[in-house]
Amino acid sequence: MKSLKKNFIYTAIYQILAILIPLITTPYLSRILGAEELGKYSYAYSIAYYFVLFIKLGLDNYGNRSIAYVRQDKEKMSRFFCEIYSLQLINAVIFILLYAVYCAFFSNNNILSYILFGYVLSSMFDITWLFYGIEEFKITVSRNIIIKIISTMCIFIFVKSRNNIFEYTFIISAGCLISQLAVWPFLRNRISFTKVNLRDIFRHLKPNLVLFIPVIAISLYNIMDKIMLGNMSTNTELGYYDSSEKILQIPIALITALGTVMMPRMSNLRANNEKKQVTAIIENSIRVAMFLSCGMSFGIMAVSKTFVPWYYGMDFKPCIVLFLVLLPSCIFLAFANVIRTQYLIPYEKDTVYICGVFSGAVVNLVVNYLLIPKFQAMGAAVGTLLAEVMVCVVQAYLVKDKLQMTSYIKDAFEFIIPGIIMFVFVYNIDFREFNSIFNLFLQVAMGILIYVIIVFLISSDFREFIKKGVNSH
Repeated sequence: MKSLKKNFIYTAIYQILAILIPLITTPYLSRILGAEELGKYSYAYSIAYYFVLFIKLGLDNYGNRSIAYVRQDKEKMSRFFCEIYSLQLINAVIFILLYAVYCAFFSNNNILSYILFGYVLSSMFDITWLFYGIEEFKITVSRNIIIKIISTMCIFIFVKSRNNIFEYTFIISAGCLISQLAVWPFLRNRISFTKVNLRDIFRHLKPNLVLFIPVIAISLYNIMDKIMLGNMSTNTELGYYDSSEKILQIPIALITALGTVMMPRMSNLRANNEKKQVTAIIENSIRVAMFLSCGMSFGIMAVSKTFVPWYYGMDFKPCIVLFLVLLPSCIFLAFANVIRTQYLIPYEKDTVYICGVFSGAVVNLVVNYLLIPKFQAMGAAVGTLLAEVMVCVVQAYLVKDKLQMTSYIKDAFEFIIPGIIMFVFVYNIDFREFNSIFNLFLQVAMGILIYVIIVFLISSDFREFIKKGVNSH
């Protein structure tokens, strides 16, 4: 068995890098390109993203899960890979041609859309699901780290004015394509290519489509809100919203790392009927997810008045209130992510998964439609928050008889309460006598100290969990 700790470290390193790079580039881009140009890019990228979704369908989860089930048998795993990838290839040809038609006849910004062709093409070569299924995270992490660093260097070298939005888009698009191509040489010793027929290929279509339904539903409140903002508001408002949502990715990143690492392991444990181990892992994962999401979300909210003007510039002050609305959604997302990646998907509870995310999508679309015309970016932020709350509540309710949900909710509040106390205290203090960066440093240090102390005082389970983790070394 692969080491969970090593895989989490590899994935966490990449996710931390994924946090640090936007932290470095966002203030630069917000000043060089401005909210309007960033809004144009965000709109074009959101459209391209939908074509990528239709190429991959539910492969990120279905391919990962399918490979995890059969990874002990190389011959069977190779056949599964060839069948599933053939389906991906057929789909890619269809939707890449459709994207070309969109660029030529329907795009509002043909140049940006054409430049993003590389991003859409990259999905044809995306076989990350295979390496996740066999729990070889080091390969994908190493690739992504190198390419992200190079892409970041290119942004600072080639993006120098508002006219460089095309260069910025090309760097992102080319980076995605190179990133996917870079893992193919590693297939040689892991997969034996075999001939497959159409019947074997298309037997994967139905279960793939089932897992595609929640992917589309999630996209409605992760991506459609930007498209709706672009159509119902202004590029500037979209720029504010998109910039605020980038900060949202900071707490989400480590939660995603946890889910990414645990899903193939839980799928394999389920295949081997290891019920006790599954229960223990979910309980510990809830604690880790809540500790990280509550601490980081309430912490970022607490320093928002200092952070936003220093980080983005004074032109982005509307982002302060957007932070306060968007960041609590991370807490509900983290709780739902553990249930989804460690129970619903490994145990093929696809109907529950679909019900949860579709309820969130409906809430988001309705709230966006009602609030964006009047409240613009704030309306979209409220829609995102209510969507994540709905997904979490529906998923938890539908599995309450299968999992120890009451215990999980109790664990969650042991981190939510310290997070709220820390937020109230730090948000209302300001070391004005110091410059902004030192002021921010003091607020962050004070927030961490308050949060950790209160958590350890009120959560005996977490103290025991940390003690076991330390003793295991």
